[in-house]
Amino acid sequence: MEPITKSQKKMILIKKTIIYTLLILGGIIIMLPFVWMISTSLKQPNQIFTFPIEWIPDPIVWGNFVEALTVRPFARYAMNTFFISTFTVFGQVLSSSIVAYSFARLKWPGRNKLFLVIIATMMLPKSMTLVPKFVIFSHLGWVNTFLPLIVPQFFGFPFFIFLMRQFFMTFPKSMDEAAKIDGCGILGIYWRIILPLSKPVLGIVAIQAFTNSWNDFINPLIYLNSNKLWTLTLGLRAFQQQFTVDWNLLMAASLVVMLPVVILFFFAQKYFIQGIVFTGVKG
Repeated sequence: MEPITKSQKKMILIKKTIIYTLLILGGIIIMLPFVWMISTSLKQPNQIFTFPIEWIPDPIVWGNFVEALTVRPFARYAMNTFFISTFTVFGQVLSSSIVAYSFARLKWPGRNKLFLVIIATMMLPKSMTLVPKFVIFSHLGWVNTFLPLIVPQFFGFPFFIFLMRQFFMTFPKSMDEAAKIDGCGILGIYWRIILPLSKPVLGIVAIQAFTNSWNDFINPLIYLNSNKLWTLTLGLRAFQQQFTVDWNLLMAASLVVMLPVVILFFFAQKYFIQGIVFTGVKG
């Protein structure tokens, strides 16, 4: 192997410098709206649209958060959202993992064809299924309850099934055979062997399921009519309609609503990154 010359080292250094510069600039551009949100949430109303922009407010008004969260029952909205999100995560992780385990580890007629059908449902726009689902849930008497937001989560989610199937297929078949020799059944292999080894993909599914449920707006808007059942997204929308001018209060409320998702990703980013790396390795 030929040694790297000085000119080649110089070219490598220039390329790395350009790449890192572009990445830093891209990161700054992406972070600007978030920084502006934090800055605005701590300002007085007359400081919001001043030019040049005051990124560090003077004075810092911490009372915006207290005022923003007390004008509407955000505590109740947060409890409703957390209740729905908890069942959503549990239902999607459980149902999607069971279905994916069947597609990846069990042999039965029509397995691959049915898997293609499930994947094909991902191409359907969500707007096409809104009316049929509303008609079904209306006949069941589930409108204005949490049931339309919780029960469907226990029937699997196509994208999560795909991710888990791809991950489960990376395990050697000999592992299942050894477990069967030791007297472990199909459910035992799933519960005692597959799931404990699948923490990365379970982590990414749980994170995405929680994030999707926490930020969901259209489904609560359709099915929840009572203010007592509203989620944070509906409360934030009503807050926006009520306080269209007080951007400092709106930004304070928005920051508090998105904070749990940011904290979750900060502490669970290990599983999120591992899930991206490991899923899709084997088709």
